[in-house]
Amino acid sequence: EKTAESVFSILCPTIPHNIKPPSPSTIPVLPPLPSPQTQFTVTGPDHAVTASLGGEAVLSCHLSPRMSAENMEVGWVRSQDSEIVHLYRDGQDQYGQQMLEYSGRTELLRDDITNGRVFLRIYDIQPSDNGPYKCFFQSSIFYKDALLELQVAGLGSDPVISVEGHQDGGIRVVCQSSGWNSQPEAQWRDLQGQILPSASENIAQEANGLFQAEIAIVITEESNQKVSCCVRNPLLDQERKTAISLAELFFPRGNPWTVALGVILPLLAVLTALASYCFWRQSRVKGDVMRGVGGNMVRDRQRFKNQTKTPAPGHDSVTLSPVDVTLDPDTANPWLVLSEDRKRVRDGDKRQNLPDNPERFDPCVCVLGAEGFVGGRRYWEVKVGEKTGWELGVCRESVRRKELVTYTPRNGYWVMVLRDGKYSACTSPSTPLPVSVRPRQVGIFLDYEAGEVSFYNVTDRSHLFTFTGTFSTTLRPYFSPGYSAGPTNTAPLIICPVPKPRKLPSHSLCVCSIPGTGWWVSLPSPFPSPAQGSRW
Repeated sequence: EKTAESVFSILCPTIPHNIKPPSPSTIPVLPPLPSPQTQFTVTGPDHAVTASLGGEAVLSCHLSPRMSAENMEVGWVRSQDSEIVHLYRDGQDQYGQQMLEYSGRTELLRDDITNGRVFLRIYDIQPSDNGPYKCFFQSSIFYKDALLELQVAGLGSDPVISVEGHQDGGIRVVCQSSGWNSQPEAQWRDLQGQILPSASENIAQEANGLFQAEIAIVITEESNQKVSCCVRNPLLDQERKTAISLAELFFPRGNPWTVALGVILPLLAVLTALASYCFWRQSRVKGDVMRGVGGNMVRDRQRFKNQTKTPAPGHDSVTLSPVDVTLDPDTANPWLVLSEDRKRVRDGDKRQNLPDNPERFDPCVCVLGAEGFVGGRRYWEVKVGEKTGWELGVCRESVRRKELVTYTPRNGYWVMVLRDGKYSACTSPSTPLPVSVRPRQVGIFLDYEAGEVSFYNVTDRSHLFTFTGTFSTTLRPYFSPGYSAGPTNTAPLIICPVPKPRKLPSHSLCVCSIPGTGWWVSLPSPFPSPAQGSRW
């Protein structure tokens, strides 16, 4: 069965809206099934769920075959002691028997409980949350459960490097980092990233249960004098790094006065040159101001004309460059149905038997555009019509495709979503978007060099939201039609034919010059016209 809630059940940033069914693992408990009509199994993830310390975790469970669990008792317990993490009974959450350490940190996501799918979200992940859990469903006469594992992984402090003194003809340098909730790996590396041999290494667990790493190296005059200390969490595949460079002052040759003069004299020369430049610069600025509206005004007027001839995304209008986008079937989740022309995508009624290639998203029910962008300005439009849930945007080509991730720019997603009539941008935390006219068609504008992804309501030609950042890898268009619950939200997302060049309203600032000064100022755009009372 199709197993998971569309992200539309949750405002981002959160888990992806759609999740594949993991391979079944059932644990029969209680008496034999009384009749075929009451048979069901419980399925959880077939791999450990990884969460970052201080972040969120989402534990999924579902019934097979699909049936409503509204009138059942549903819960999560710590499997080693059966204490209650979260309990749902009689149509509502029950907190009376909840473990104290989970108080205020759990939420049952039950938007799809009528199909037997539920999710438990745990906030503010603690080291003690690590370990096995049991998810169970109990009807009036039958009970089933499933085991799942939560692995908590967190990064410790930035490495601190200290020089301890001379040893074996070199300098002993020690690196320390603490606060790692799982056992880290520590290494010394050179400028090329090659691992260097350490003089000593000690990774120990402290009284608070966290790990501390200490690693030392002896740097000689002949060896690498520029090194970095890297402490890594293997579960998250993330690391913290600090570099150090030992100057020749640690390895003096000949007369110490020669070394000192070699350092002091170049420093004095640099300071003298800097002072001369500052004096020249100040004199030039004064001269420019005194010249008033001379040559600078001519130059500034021309710059202002050029600025208004070709508006950029941050100015008073946006010139959009259309691009032809098609869907990449090799990335499509097995539940998605693509049209032959690869311009439409909808949520299907059954899982298709497709090759599990590395490019395919599974469990996340989404698909990427076939085109990859590494520069320039790109614009495309998607018809969303009357759909009640969808996700649109761009993502890095390198995003993880075989596991659940949070949809945020940090994880490589620049996405806008609709759920339950509410629009939001997948930031951290999510950003609600006020929309006065419901968009039937959404425009996505990628300005790679500017580091911007903008969304526009093509219906009323208004700006919805802009992500800002820095791009350095290939980006691809991202689409998810949302989960089709019964007769609702079954319509496809449709990539529109290449639109005519458009100019859409600005979302930020207009840049203007003050003639004769060489100064430029940024003003809110659009700003009132003279007819509205403004004078310039």
